[in-house]
Amino acid sequence: MSKTISRRSVLKTGLAIGAGLSLARPAFAEDKVLRVGYQKYGSLLLLKGKGTLEKALEPLGINVSWAEFPGGPQLFEALNAGAIDFGTTGEAPPVFAQAAGAPLLYVGAEPPAPKGEAILVPKDSPIKTLADLKGKKIALNKGSNVHYLLVKALEKGGVDYKDIQPTFLPPADGRAAFEKGAVDAWAIWDPFFAAAQTATGGTILTDGEGIVSNTQFYFATKAFADANPSVVSATVKQIAALDTWATGNTDNVAEQLSSAVGIPKDVLKLALGRASFGVKPLDDATVAAQQKIADTFFNLGLLPKKISVADVIWKAPA
Repeated sequence: MSKTISRRSVLKTGLAIGAGLSLARPAFAEDKVLRVGYQKYGSLLLLKGKGTLEKALEPLGINVSWAEFPGGPQLFEALNAGAIDFGTTGEAPPVFAQAAGAPLLYVGAEPPAPKGEAILVPKDSPIKTLADLKGKKIALNKGSNVHYLLVKALEKGGVDYKDIQPTFLPPADGRAAFEKGAVDAWAIWDPFFAAAQTATGGTILTDGEGIVSNTQFYFATKAFADANPSVVSATVKQIAALDTWATGNTDNVAEQLSSAVGIPKDVLKLALGRASFGVKPLDDATVAAQQKIADTFFNLGLLPKKISVADVIWKAPA
């Protein structure tokens, strides 16, 4: 396995993410459908289950369609291809997507949740410190939020990124490799983190606390946001209402998510205890933190060009 990421392959996915999605569609004014990309966890999945977004957009004559993705890089592949209008990911995917020319705009951010991602090692692993990762094989979803966690954790441990063996796998394959002992460590996020932690007895070598923020973002395509600012505003408003309900309501949130994600309620409660809710517009500090991530990947030679995150922040209509 190559120790570096091919620039051309950062956003390329081997998954058939377009299955069931049309990459070409009529103008929004004609088909009146907001196409939302979500992952198997978080506020958008809850919003889908509640049906409140559909109700909010119904007076505008707008329908909603939903498409699930295994991770942020795959979701941005669809956004870049024109298959979705709106979605959510962690910190790193939009950086790679912007560098690859994806027409994205940041439209909101959740509070940081640094404990919601981690580097796991097997329970009997000889790896005890971050410095011990040198020369080791580490599974992760390339270009995902945990990619930045891994980079910064290695930096903290005094290990050069070139001195590890990254093994790029989506969450399900990453867990299989971790359980079989095919990799020495696994960088992963909740709820997959909580599920593996509970089922395998894996040890947390480090989570993001004191290393990364692990911020969740919401995005729209530039063309969609420019043409339909009221729809974007209404969608973010519904996410905010959902977040208000979810805050301090862990039992109900876990119960609603459990059947949707196929993970036991108690495991989800563990994950939700590390989550954060409360979507807001991006402030200067959040933009600066995201720019730091972009600069870090560029300096490692993993981005094809420097980018300015401030250039792709949506300004909500007054």
